[in-house]
Amino acid sequence: MTSTTPELRTLDNYVGGAWTPASVSETLDVIAPASGAPLARVPLSAAADVDAAVSAARAALPAWRDVNVIERARRLFRLRELLVARQEELARSVTAEMGKTLADARAEVARAIEMVEAATAIPTTMQGRILEDVSRGIDAETIRQPVGVCAAIAPFNFPMMVPFWFLPFAIGCGNAFVLKPSEQVPMTQQLVFELLHELELPAGVVNLVNGGRDVVEALLDHPGIDAISFVGSAPVAKLVYERAAKTGKRVQALGGAKNHMVVMPDAVIDKTVSGLIGSAFGAAGQRCMAGSVVVTVGEAHERLLEPLVAATRALTVGDGADAQSDVGPVISCAARDRIAGWIDSAAAEGAEVVVDGREGLDGLPDGGSFLGPTILDGVTPQMPIAQEEVFGPVLTVIRAETLDEAIAIVNASRFGNGTSIFTESGPAVRRYRHDVEAGMVGVNIGVAAPVAFFPFSGWKDSFLGDLHAHGPDAVDFFTRKKTVTSRWFGDGQGTGSYFVEQ
Repeated sequence: MTSTTPELRTLDNYVGGAWTPASVSETLDVIAPASGAPLARVPLSAAADVDAAVSAARAALPAWRDVNVIERARRLFRLRELLVARQEELARSVTAEMGKTLADARAEVARAIEMVEAATAIPTTMQGRILEDVSRGIDAETIRQPVGVCAAIAPFNFPMMVPFWFLPFAIGCGNAFVLKPSEQVPMTQQLVFELLHELELPAGVVNLVNGGRDVVEALLDHPGIDAISFVGSAPVAKLVYERAAKTGKRVQALGGAKNHMVVMPDAVIDKTVSGLIGSAFGAAGQRCMAGSVVVTVGEAHERLLEPLVAATRALTVGDGADAQSDVGPVISCAARDRIAGWIDSAAAEGAEVVVDGREGLDGLPDGGSFLGPTILDGVTPQMPIAQEEVFGPVLTVIRAETLDEAIAIVNASRFGNGTSIFTESGPAVRRYRHDVEAGMVGVNIGVAAPVAFFPFSGWKDSFLGDLHAHGPDAVDFFTRKKTVTSRWFGDGQGTGSYFVEQ
């Protein structure tokens, strides 16, 4: 809705090295999930604002590209120190606007800093290749150069981390950059760009444009943008991939997920329960790497369910800023109601609600978008709750008799982001990691998200593109290869034809 609260500050865009009001007056309220209170106004920028940012980026590109790669890395080292100095403030901003607990938010900020640390290795990771004497007197070398102007469209669930899957690698490789944060959580990146401003980059190297769908469409269509990075739902990822590719852009589009966690009969149950709880209910289940389906193999169901239910019921739901809270609110009341509708539908289809997160929420703020952790047992692979991304604190339990059956259940999903297996059997792990159709695999790890030096490598409908986020793929995505084949005439003693004729 359009904001009507006059005392709220309206956020600015950051274009050409300066904070700049959007060209339009329409805004949205940024709502605190824990209370329903408005925090700020975010402008719904127009295509003209995107054009201004892209123009600034293109103008800055030659000067930034000419900054030597060691100096670019030093700017990233400086950025890392600035982020470390403000990391608690950044974490509290994440909690305020997104709702996740402070523990989750601090971990998110730490991951963002880790991305910068990985990007500081650009002088090494951006190196090319050379081969002498590919033929007599002829050498060949491949060098990497910046792609140009790169843009990223970020989701609401990681206001700090996801933009940093792209920004430090992009500018480290010599590109200019335009970021569109989610209009639901734009405030953390305001703080980040205050720090980026302190780096004294050439004006226009980094730009921030707030807004909604109009900004996204303008970025996808703009002829001045060379590469697009997107994180969001699978249907939108497909649209982004197709539309941006039509205009010749390089694209990486990270979509949704339905991540399975397979529990074998020999799993260490207390450690497994801890892993499942953290995966399913961390960030209130609003993660593309959240484990949302448990597949129990054989007698694992009887060993697992009782302690899993007990641990889930022991979790405290509340304001993420409260140190006593284990699970914060979901992003909005609309999201809460949508997730609750999934629980209703699953129960109507025969699932047993063994832990009901719709209950026991007395005493929490009326305006907050709270929904407690929920466990659904007796789910079959054919039920929609087992197939579709719910993006909330809902864990479904499916029984399988054998590892083969469990693998078949996992591979039947159209998603292939992440999966985990809990077992002490080496042969079972080897079989699982070989046969499972997912890009990220955990062994006794609930959230198999890779560290910054490895790619975030989803498969199937979870990813569209060829080069993934961060890790070595980031350098490949944000650079273009140029191969030079060279031959020189003369004897190398300064007696070539030019010198002889002179």
